[in-house]
Amino acid sequence: MTQPEPQAQAQSRSPSLPRPFFPLSPFPFLLRWSVFLGAALCWELAARAQRSVYFPPPLRIVRHARELWFSGPAGHLFLSSDAVGTILPSLGRMAAGFALAAVAGIALGIAVGRSRRAYALCNPVLQFARAVPPPALVPVFVVVFDVGTPMQVASIVCGAVWPVLVNSAEGARATDPLRLQVAAVLRLTAAERLWFLILPSALPRIFAGLRLSLSLSLILMVFSELLPGSDDGIGFTLTDAMTRSDLLTVWSALLLLGALGYLLNIGLLAVEKRLVGPGSPASPAGRTA
Repeated sequence: MTQPEPQAQAQSRSPSLPRPFFPLSPFPFLLRWSVFLGAALCWELAARAQRSVYFPPPLRIVRHARELWFSGPAGHLFLSSDAVGTILPSLGRMAAGFALAAVAGIALGIAVGRSRRAYALCNPVLQFARAVPPPALVPVFVVVFDVGTPMQVASIVCGAVWPVLVNSAEGARATDPLRLQVAAVLRLTAAERLWFLILPSALPRIFAGLRLSLSLSLILMVFSELLPGSDDGIGFTLTDAMTRSDLLTVWSALLLLGALGYLLNIGLLAVEKRLVGPGSPASPAGRTA
């Protein structure tokens, strides 16, 4: 009896790979953005056909946004003077609020999650606090801090801290008890258990909370700048443009907010992939609104 060829044996033993849902394409960018580009094209054609002042064509919106904010010199990263007075203050407030919310949420969440008694006592308060809509807290901070940057940063921190805190506590509680027992046998210190066991185990849930917190920080940053008394930022630009009935600037600001949210999320996902790995993300325990 003739023996099968080695190559045929290897092919018969190798598992069949699932066929991709989409065929391989030389234009992966167009394939990935096909729905978005199709929607933009439909909007462009409909806007040019209707010629409504309320819904300008997307190309006109992009052109106006470039002239308004990205027409500066290359040495200033193409940022115009309006961009320096509009985008940078908003990003500074958002970065400060998000950083404070992340640090406080991770620290308090890990501390609460590692103690059953503390978690049992604090869980009702956490569930109540995260159920309050974050924009509803902005008037409270207006009374406490008055209108200004401290009020805006405080409102971002208070609204964005809860997803990080709740997810950090859940991630710390999910640490494998067997590993903790091994750490106790090896006589690891509390700091070593935190650094080598608890934090790596909680990282997927922590990043799930950070993604929610990032979107909330962007929402609260804009909302706090919409209030009377603000004098700069993207939210102030929206209010000022609506007052002057400058709808093209309103659409340009909305386009800018969408682009900023997308780019910030991409950056956070890159950090998560670097620290956690390419595994499936954990489902967040917080909420986005």
